[in-house]
Amino acid sequence: MAAALPPVTATSVGTRRRPEARVTWESGKMAAPRAVGPGPAPLLRITAECGRSRARVGELRLPHGPVPCPVFMPVGTRGTAKGVTAAQLAALGCRICLGNTYHLGTRPGPELVQRAGGLHGFMDWPHNLLTDSGGFQMVSLVELSEVTEEGVRFRSPYGGEEILLSPEKSIEIQNALGADIMMQLDDVVSSTTTGPRVEEAMHRSVRWLDRCIAANRRPEQQKLFAIIQGGLDPALRTKCLEEMTRRDVPGFAIGGLSGGEEKDRFWKMVKLSTDRLPRDKPRYLMGVGYATDLVVCVALGCDMFDCVFPTRTARFGSALVPWGSLQLKNKQFAKDFRPIDENCDCPTCQRHSRAYLHALIRSETAALHHLTIHNIAYQLNLMGSIRESILAQRFPEFVREFLSTMYGARERVPAWVVEALATVGITLD
Repeated sequence: MAAALPPVTATSVGTRRRPEARVTWESGKMAAPRAVGPGPAPLLRITAECGRSRARVGELRLPHGPVPCPVFMPVGTRGTAKGVTAAQLAALGCRICLGNTYHLGTRPGPELVQRAGGLHGFMDWPHNLLTDSGGFQMVSLVELSEVTEEGVRFRSPYGGEEILLSPEKSIEIQNALGADIMMQLDDVVSSTTTGPRVEEAMHRSVRWLDRCIAANRRPEQQKLFAIIQGGLDPALRTKCLEEMTRRDVPGFAIGGLSGGEEKDRFWKMVKLSTDRLPRDKPRYLMGVGYATDLVVCVALGCDMFDCVFPTRTARFGSALVPWGSLQLKNKQFAKDFRPIDENCDCPTCQRHSRAYLHALIRSETAALHHLTIHNIAYQLNLMGSIRESILAQRFPEFVREFLSTMYGARERVPAWVVEALATVGITLD
């Protein structure tokens, strides 16, 4: 049994304590602070910046190859993006994707993955990986979880036993998985939560960041990102930014957003964060995947994004296109022999028609596989077009063209988009 954590004075928060049961993720002993010396080379190399907005192009220098950014990262919860193979993902040009610490730490378990050569070897992925910390499950599995200063205690959805995920255990699992970028364990609350719980989560996330930094056994190989919390409260988010940017971590994520809050509050919290984050470190906006959100948040200064949206919407029969989406279950596509998008060079658009996909979609999983490939390709191609426009110093023109294609008339563009872009010097007139 691992040694217990030092005593803490904070009281238990969240659902009420249940009787003790078997704990399979025990907390490890906190490591002593490391001596501070000359640090490694910066993770982010900025190569171009928009002359008007805060958009920039850079390169993440990671152990499994450089990653151009702004970048969209497909989500591979259990070691695969749903509906596609690792080889197909690589063929689309993807150079970094995600794994889920909570799910991989539960099944098949970090020991087995480590024996396979880490998550790279386990899923046969030669490129970069980012693993989340397991913190998001505090929201998605809220009925099965309880938060204390020690960590988050889950009731396993598989066998019912209790599992304690502490900051130390989250990092231990992520070290075993071997991802190139690891996320701190943060105290996550829904973006629509208000009141004292938001402030409590913010302060606890700062304390847990220190414990994650101390627990990381491979800081040179596995880069640990902090996660900015504070909900929709500007003062709390500013305080969190002040505290976390004092820590010399390789990168920062903007967390606690994209969970159902109003868009005019969402973008203001994004901009508040990018205004205060270091220029020379990557800025990762977590859980954002809608095309319009990606374009606007690049303009606000974000470099990295992830979301299940392109794969999930494919499973509902929806194909992403520059003018929105096509619901291929609809009868109008039954005799439409055009590809999903005539300007898309993905394998699905090169080989299959809308009519073919429509014919399969209600009965054959192959159709959902083809749609998933297309949707991921759409997201990756969108980010590639954004990078090219910044390099060519025509990003504002790209934004106007994108919005014109997506919404048509100027008055159809959402007001929050117009307002957000205006704050960084991009107008639609």
